[in-house]
Amino acid sequence: MLTAHTIKVLQSLDKKKFRQKYNLFLVEGNKIISELPNSNFKIKEIFSTNPQNLNFRDTIIHQITENELKKISFLQNPKDSVAVCFLNEESKSEDQNIQLVLDGIQDPGNLGTIIRLADWFGIEQIICSEDTADFYNPKVIQASMGSFTRVNMVYCNLSEYLSTTENINIGTDMEGESIYTFEKPEKLNLILGNEGNGIRPETEKLLQKKITIPRFGKSKATESLNVSMAAGIILGQLFSK
Repeated sequence: MLTAHTIKVLQSLDKKKFRQKYNLFLVEGNKIISELPNSNFKIKEIFSTNPQNLNFRDTIIHQITENELKKISFLQNPKDSVAVCFLNEESKSEDQNIQLVLDGIQDPGNLGTIIRLADWFGIEQIICSEDTADFYNPKVIQASMGSFTRVNMVYCNLSEYLSTTENINIGTDMEGESIYTFEKPEKLNLILGNEGNGIRPETEKLLQKKITIPRFGKSKATESLNVSMAAGIILGQLFSK
């Protein structure tokens, strides 16, 4: 049975300040939880309506009711289990051949989808500005569908990082070169900007190349693409070269 204190602590983990205070975050659903043992994330305990469906050695698993699950879940339709995990120590970056760099991405769903895209294309590291959404946010974890266990997330001063990286800094711009003719460098940082404002001026100054996704519609009325959608299109083209 869940105590009132435990429920209160777990419910508070939807906010970054409490995740940092307790050094904990939540992972929901057996499918995603099953990927944790093969990652660097450590499980503190699991609360499940069907513990027999989980085969975890040396992990404390508490049986709870569906009503209790609803109280600690951040999902509209709670799944079978909730794992309480420890936050990892802050990651350090070493340039990879192809990296994503996020300049102020705010929407947790977008960040989770971008993490999933990175995993799909074998990109092992994402560099984030300090004001990019926290990847321990429950919505990010859920949208990444387990990919957060395989992608290293680094938060840093973006201007400092982009000034010292050995990779070619590439950003999206309506006036940039078409991604269909763009010649991919061997080592690159693909920089994606904020959903509403795009890449910041101080970041734009550090770009070495600019690319764009051409519009083919007759009216050309669509002003922009969702950032995660744009990331998928660009990565698909870059990896086809």
